[in-house]
Amino acid sequence: MLEGATRTIRTAALLLAAYFVLNIALRLALPHSLELDEAEQSFFSQYLLAGYGPQPPFYNWMQYAVVSVTGLSMGALIIPKNILLFLCYLFYGLAGREVLKDQALAAAGMLALITLPQVSYMAQQDLTHTTALLFASSLFLYGLFRTLERPDIGSYLLLGLATGIGLISKYNFALMPVAALIAILPDAEWRRRALDWRLLAAIAVALVIVLPHAIWLRSNLEFASSDTLVKMAAGNEPAGALRIGKGILAFVVAIIAFAALPVAIFAAAFRGDFIRALSTGNRWTRMMERMMFASLAGILLIVLFTGSTTVRERWLDPFLLVLPIYFLAKMKAAGLELSAGLRRFWPVVPVLMACVLIALGFRVVGAGLIGTYSRPNVPMADLARDMTRQAEPALIIASDTYVGGNMRLMHPDVPVVIPDFPAAGIPAYAASGGPVLIVWRGKKTATAADAVMPERFSSALAAADITPQEIGAVSLPYYFGRQGDNFALGYAWVRPGQDK
Repeated sequence: MLEGATRTIRTAALLLAAYFVLNIALRLALPHSLELDEAEQSFFSQYLLAGYGPQPPFYNWMQYAVVSVTGLSMGALIIPKNILLFLCYLFYGLAGREVLKDQALAAAGMLALITLPQVSYMAQQDLTHTTALLFASSLFLYGLFRTLERPDIGSYLLLGLATGIGLISKYNFALMPVAALIAILPDAEWRRRALDWRLLAAIAVALVIVLPHAIWLRSNLEFASSDTLVKMAAGNEPAGALRIGKGILAFVVAIIAFAALPVAIFAAAFRGDFIRALSTGNRWTRMMERMMFASLAGILLIVLFTGSTTVRERWLDPFLLVLPIYFLAKMKAAGLELSAGLRRFWPVVPVLMACVLIALGFRVVGAGLIGTYSRPNVPMADLARDMTRQAEPALIIASDTYVGGNMRLMHPDVPVVIPDFPAAGIPAYAASGGPVLIVWRGKKTATAADAVMPERFSSALAAADITPQEIGAVSLPYYFGRQGDNFALGYAWVRPGQDK
């Protein structure tokens, strides 16, 4: 029995490995124009810094390490992300094994993560920092459940490692250890885990990981929080009951959207057993309930405090990630025979995997049919080739990280900067020792980009007494696009020391 269960969890891991290899192959087969987060990683991989902006630096540090060893390529951007996602599933299965005490159920929980669209589809579509958060959250759940079940020094160190990684992956992870502490306090035995001296070792590990960024954050708090505050901003909604009501409604809708698919799939696979199990529980399910409730209560308080009317589903990732394990634990606590439900559940997994792969591919190759273009449809390689046909730049100055990251992928040996990063302004780059290419986004029309340099560039060049040698534009059709649908970039060549 145990040997068969072990084969089941081993088979689940092999299935997931094959699935992520297919994801890598698909992304490499699609055009190498970068998604927004991919472009950001391409650009920031030039620098090893304690902080990069509104997002914590864990993923940036990982990407910098990979690129330093392998050089920049599409594979260097895609493979580490898929490894992190695979590890997310793997540690989630290990966390489930601690709770469920059943290898087959743990394997089902591991594979059930694919029922969460935020994990299976959205993370593959673009997200990088959220991918790091998912990995850290699974590792944290494994460390927490292992510490509660087997409180040795290794479990505490693992918990500290996960906490440190989580805190420098996404700032909202900070609620997770607080919610976990609240969740275990009512249980007398587990409460002793929080008073164990080995918790100090976990805290020390977390602090060592977080410290470099924490020092940076102390002087850059406003900069680091600006993006989140903009996303949560209530816009022109007046303060009052209406705004509060819209914020609460958005919060509830986000929870429903997050949980709807896994609930539907578990209900379809386990049928009446799933419904009957909802009224049962044990110490593990009650702990997970308290943990989810404390986390969601914290998010709701933030929504009300900031006056936000927007709650994105992925903000709930670390707090509701435990749902598949929770559902399986509820059914196990009810003492139900789950073999029939598991037999109905297993075939759903490869179907969902196929759906994700098809959706990821079709959104690019079918863009002309649906009339909506993804960023891989942008002809970045051809645009970069046209702009640099007559000369190789010694330096590229891009309008933003999206343009800059794509240009760096096309010219990996050329330094790429954006205004005010890493130095302050264009004059700092005037002594480049060779031709400088300035690139910006053109107008979103089917015609050529506006060949007028944006004021932020022209005024900086004028202040430095630098005259562009050439100002132009390139407009090319989208990959797999409709005739007449183009993407445009404007550009200027500057040769410092010549023709001022």
